[in-house]
Order: sequence, then C-alpha cells, then structure tokens
Amino acid sequence: MARVLQLTDVSIVRDGNRILDGINWEVDDAERWVILGPNGAGKTTLLQIAAALIHPSKGKALLLDDTLGAVDVFELRPRIGFASSAMSKRIPSTETVLNVVLTAAYSVTGRWNEEYEDVDVRRAERVLNEWKLGALSGRKFGALSDGEQKRVQIARAVMTDPEILLLDEPAASLDLGSREELLQLLSGFASAPTAPAIVMVTHHVEEIPQGFTHALLLSNGKIAAAGPLDEVLTSEKLTETFGLPLELTSDNGRFTARAS
Repeated sequence: MARVLQLTDVSIVRDGNRILDGINWEVDDAERWVILGPNGAGKTTLLQIAAALIHPSKGKALLLDDTLGAVDVFELRPRIGFASSAMSKRIPSTETVLNVVLTAAYSVTGRWNEEYEDVDVRRAERVLNEWKLGALSGRKFGALSDGEQKRVQIARAVMTDPEILLLDEPAASLDLGSREELLQLLSGFASAPTAPAIVMVTHHVEEIPQGFTHALLLSNGKIAAAGPLDEVLTSEKLTETFGLPLELTSDNGRFTARAS
C-alpha cells in the first residue's frame, strides 16, 4: 500500500478558536475511511485540509507525497476528487449534467471556451453511466433532484481518476430511496480494486457504505479513535465521542445506532 495522506500534529486555529487540535492520521491508497463526530467537531475542516483547500495553522500535512505550503496546490488539486454541498453551489444551475462532469478535466465548474477531446467526452459519458446518470446527461443541473445532484457531484469527482476521493456528507438530505441507491453505488465503487483511497464525512452510521474499511471518530477537534472499522465503531467509542449513551448494532455490513 502507498500512503496518500499523512497529518502530523496538525491544528487549525480561527479567530482564536482551535478547530482541530494535534491531529495525527494516515490514509493508504487501499483504505476507505469514514469520519464521524458531533456537529462542530471539525470533520469538514479536516476534509478541507485533505482537499488542499486550507493549510494547517500548525503541523505538517503531506498529501500525495507533497507538503502543503511547499507545493503548487493548483497542480495538486486535479489529483484529488472532492464532492461537497459547497462545491454544488459553485456549479451553474443551467449547466448540463454532461458538462458538469466534463469540466472536471479542466478543474472548472462551468463550460466556457475550453476544448475537449473525444476521449474526454467518452470518459464523461462512461462515468455518468456508471453512476446511473446516463439518461440525464442533457438535463440542466439545477433541475435535478437532491439525490441526482449528489451523484453528479461524485461522478464529477471521479472523472479525472483521482488518487484520493473525498466526500463531504454525500447522503445528507436524501430520502430513503435516494440514500440507499447512493450507498449501493458507493459500496460497489469502494469495493472495486481499482478505486482510489476514499474518505467520507457523515453524521450517521446508517450512511456508511459496505466496503469501507476504517473509521475516524472526531470530538472537539481531537481524534477520539481511529483505525479499522470493526475496532473503532463500537457502542463504547460512539458513546464517548457523542457524549450520549449509544447502542450500535450491525447487520450484513450495515450499522444502526440508537440511544440506550
């Protein structure tokens, strides 16, 4: 396995508030991580570091063998797939689904004067089909349902064959059917031997796809636990992380948590 992310004593301080505090964490290319924690724990901030969107206030962040602060992030970011609600807001609502995915080749969010080769178009069409979006390629992004928009964002994120894929709450706000369809697709993608390293932030254990291998629990900007899924995802560790007695159950690789 090859290391794709290494954080050493990383902290983020904003307006005197310590958002992340002394984070030490490594991700290898064959690992699929889920990050869980209460609101305000620092989950999205941690993902933003992994996406080379922000630099640590303290510590060292090594991403794809380059150190943040000593590398041109505009050359680094195309090697990273990133899907988030914030990214969705930057996509023009009138852009077609095909162009939303295709423009990832130039790391832009709207079609302008770029020229694309046939190989780019064919790849975008293939990725759309893989995420069950082929029939929507000519639709406007703003006319899609939440579930469809989430899948388009992920398709865009994998368009460039990233070396690490980062997903910020991909199942948030989805109805039951849309959530389960997305989780099935994510499970199949995560289980593929050719898939890159994956890091996904979520608020709910029910949204962890099958095929994920590791978990990181974050509380008050600090790591409460990190490691293989079956070792970290326990009732005791969730109770400690969320500050509420929780009982975790699992069935065929899917999880449920309830107050005990």
